[in-house]
Amino acid sequence: MSVVIKKKGKRKYAYLAYRTGSKVTHKYLGPLADPDVATKVDKLRAEKDIPRRFHHLFWDADPKAIDLRANARYVIERVLELGDVNAFSWLQRLYPTGRIIETCATSRKVSAKSKNFWEVWLDAS
Repeated sequence: MSVVIKKKGKRKYAYLAYRTGSKVTHKYLGPLADPDVATKVDKLRAEKDIPRRFHHLFWDADPKAIDLRANARYVIERVLELGDVNAFSWLQRLYPTGRIIETCATSRKVSAKSKNFWEVWLDAS
């Protein structure tokens, strides 16, 4: 998902762009001058970054430089191995549960103890 800002004349309008199958869909959010729309756009843009409260999980990398889409497996592995339930809640908002379960099952970087915990938590056994 990404936020798209379109300018018509002097006004700006916000759209949420996301892929459904092979099509890209734009959902109209509203005029950017509307405070509610501006707040929603800020929240959507903030979801592209790792929240500051989880930077300690990525101690060996610059958390601001991690691309959540391109490095999804790395992010999932770190949260499963080092994160807590709050970090996992954030992770579930980012990625589908199926992808988290698949990463948990196939990753060599997630310990057996952590795999067991998350498989029970996700009822994936």
